[in-house]
Amino acid sequence: MPNVESRFVSRLTRETLALVMAGGRGTRLRNLTQHRAKPAVPFGGKFRIIDFTLSNCINSGIRRIGVLTQYKSHALIRHLERGWSFLRGQFGEFIELLPAEQNSDLSSWYVGTADAVYQNIEFIRRHQPRYVLVLAGDHVYNMDYGPMLAHHAASGADITIGCIEVPLSEAVDFGVMEIDESTRVHGFIEKSPNPKPMPGRPDTALASMGIYVFEARYLLDVLKRDAGMRNSGHDFGHDVIPEAIRAGRVYAFPFRDLFDPDRQGYWRDVGTVDAFWRANIELCGAEPVLNLDDERWPVWTGEEQSAPARFSSVPDGPRSVIEDALCCGGCTVTGATVERSVLFTGARVEAGSRIEESLLLPDVRVGRNCRIRRAVIDEGCVVPDGLVIGEDAASDQRLFHRSSEGIVLVTQEMLDNLQARGAGAAMPLPAVPPETAPVRAPASRTPLTVRTPLPGPHTGRNGRRPDLALN
Repeated sequence: MPNVESRFVSRLTRETLALVMAGGRGTRLRNLTQHRAKPAVPFGGKFRIIDFTLSNCINSGIRRIGVLTQYKSHALIRHLERGWSFLRGQFGEFIELLPAEQNSDLSSWYVGTADAVYQNIEFIRRHQPRYVLVLAGDHVYNMDYGPMLAHHAASGADITIGCIEVPLSEAVDFGVMEIDESTRVHGFIEKSPNPKPMPGRPDTALASMGIYVFEARYLLDVLKRDAGMRNSGHDFGHDVIPEAIRAGRVYAFPFRDLFDPDRQGYWRDVGTVDAFWRANIELCGAEPVLNLDDERWPVWTGEEQSAPARFSSVPDGPRSVIEDALCCGGCTVTGATVERSVLFTGARVEAGSRIEESLLLPDVRVGRNCRIRRAVIDEGCVVPDGLVIGEDAASDQRLFHRSSEGIVLVTQEMLDNLQARGAGAAMPLPAVPPETAPVRAPASRTPLTVRTPLPGPHTGRNGRRPDLALN
């Protein structure tokens, strides 16, 4: 942590209350959020999206956390209760669920991010923090919040906004800021159709990460004012931040890599099917963009006990070939080929099938002689024998959901409809020939890495990543 005295930062984190916004539906993820909130969507083989934000809090020394829930929160609540119950209440540590409760005659369901915090204003008062850290629970990133708090305190800001550089072509999906040399924010427009580029960089914009540090007293004041404005949408990005720029001191904090301040940090908005698929596929290979093996910044989670991953061959039949894949506990591959894919906990692939650049979410079952390419198979799907996905655009569009970039999203409802219409009849494919190489790297290539996270009730609690490289 360069140029920041660690004792000062630890004092700041102890005086901070984190509020994680986890009630969003995430409509751009289509059917992936049909039965769960976006923060509860599986990611990276064994995690849920919210695990990354919560891990950042724990690793930063922030252990007073409220999670604001609303849309279809059962899966999220179950995950938090099973996997995040290890904080010590007797030491003032907690993760507390804050569902929309309609707890007064005037309140309703959360109608905006600022309204969600306003409806929990008594929760903030009860814990008397000096700083309130407002976080999005639906992004994937590794960030130490300590330096941001130190920047906030040193600048004397009322609000500090975490920011990241994005291509101008993508900036329409973000709040875009204008800052001066001291990082003070002078302009902020949420999701403008014509975002402003950074000075001297016409192809780049400075975007908000949806991360805010507030002086607690200032936050309570602005929330009360915003709640009384009839023309307000009660949203931080659209309403509170622009008003604060006019009347207060708002600063930006450029997000840098945890261990290399000369590089921008890893941060992914996985809000579309394409972005979700891409961020997961980036984890495959010998040098993934996001290193889940880094013991210096573990990603914490909770998962049920499961058997080790198993790769086996069919007697006198096809052998398993696994290359550049992330395979989790409980996975079984029998006489099948898996290339540059993520097999989530409990996924199973039967003989003769071929999986390429695809995500098999938890407990997916792929039958015999299937071909799946550039697809996301939702949790619990049972893919019938012989089904081909990702090779015929017209068929994929008709039977499943096909994204603008050609990623095919498959759910069990879609498979049920397919079979009910008779369109799901098995499409016979040739079995993988017996001479197919077993699970090993070709002699002319670098050693094959199959990342296999082992099960554990609280992965990463001992500071070590339980991922093994099987060569």
